[in-house]
Amino acid sequence: MHYIDSASGATYSADQPRWCGADGAYLNLAPSAGLRREQIRTQDSTLWRYAAAIAVDPLQAVSLGEGNTPLLARYWHGVRVRFKLEFMMPTGSFKDRGMTVMVSHLKNLGVEAVLEDSSGNAGASLSAYAAAAQIHCRILVPQTASYPKIAQIAACGADVVTVPGKRQAVADAALAMSQEIFYASHNWQPFFIEGTKTLAYELWESLGFRAPDNVITPLGYGSNVLGLARGFEELLRNGEISRLPRLFAVQAANCAPCYATWKAGLETPVLTTIRPTIAEGIASSQPTRLREVVQAIRQSAGEIAAVTEGEIVVALGELAQMGFYVEPTCASAVAGLSQWLEKGVIGADEDTVVVLTGSGLKSGERIGQLLHLQPRLL
Repeated sequence: MHYIDSASGATYSADQPRWCGADGAYLNLAPSAGLRREQIRTQDSTLWRYAAAIAVDPLQAVSLGEGNTPLLARYWHGVRVRFKLEFMMPTGSFKDRGMTVMVSHLKNLGVEAVLEDSSGNAGASLSAYAAAAQIHCRILVPQTASYPKIAQIAACGADVVTVPGKRQAVADAALAMSQEIFYASHNWQPFFIEGTKTLAYELWESLGFRAPDNVITPLGYGSNVLGLARGFEELLRNGEISRLPRLFAVQAANCAPCYATWKAGLETPVLTTIRPTIAEGIASSQPTRLREVVQAIRQSAGEIAAVTEGEIVVALGELAQMGFYVEPTCASAVAGLSQWLEKGVIGADEDTVVVLTGSGLKSGERIGQLLHLQPRLL
């Protein structure tokens, strides 16, 4: 396996620790052979059951039992859809899917210290997997990040540094600090996407070795979109599915650079106003792989939606009433689903999967405020 420079096309060995190309461009992994159903390690209940498709030795895996999350059929506004409960991962978010693969790869290369910037979930995940791998970890977070996420990161022994300003300021600070400690950004290191692609494999296996019609996920930097695209494309090449699902992604209207680019019919960033959003997990104003994310969604015949803060709050409450206690970022996905159902973009007779990415336990105080929750006095 080797890296491909996204700007120059130059290749680099994946046997050396690297997070960007010689001129600073992000890297992609070369296409993978994927797997066929008979290669599934059926004795393994984690995502490493798909090890034949993962460019990391499974015998060297740093695992906390990630993967195999529930896929439940429920009704949303009278339409039957499936909810993929990624918030039931070991650290409470889908980030564990990419982190187990990325950290396993870096540990195998002898990396002893890592740096990451995060709004919370990625930092919590990396701190846990770094602890399991006995790798020193430093996480930069926005000052506005929810305290439960910061506490989770620190509890695993990571060095937590808060950065004033918006989410992009945290990323900029991490880039500056990358000269002194290896930058293990899940937004830059393509082995993270090698992990998130297992979501496609898991959906395929859970659905009786077929692809759903549609998959909907929240969209910030786009690692779920790119992972789904990579995984399903591998399955298609191997003849395990006959068609690709449509990929749908949802951004908060207050921070929607991918939506603006997609709506304009372009592949380069479009100037757009950025405002604070309660969906902190997708508050990414300058996504590293924006061009590839937009391309993946277009090529699947999917769409990107932008949802208001009010739509997110309503969806958050409705999910909770169904028993799904998720963070506001997650609720954006079903707010987008509501738009597409109303417009007829997604049909009631289609097999649609909604990915619920992060636990509400990380944002309890904020959720209480948004939903005006108060106990009843005796």
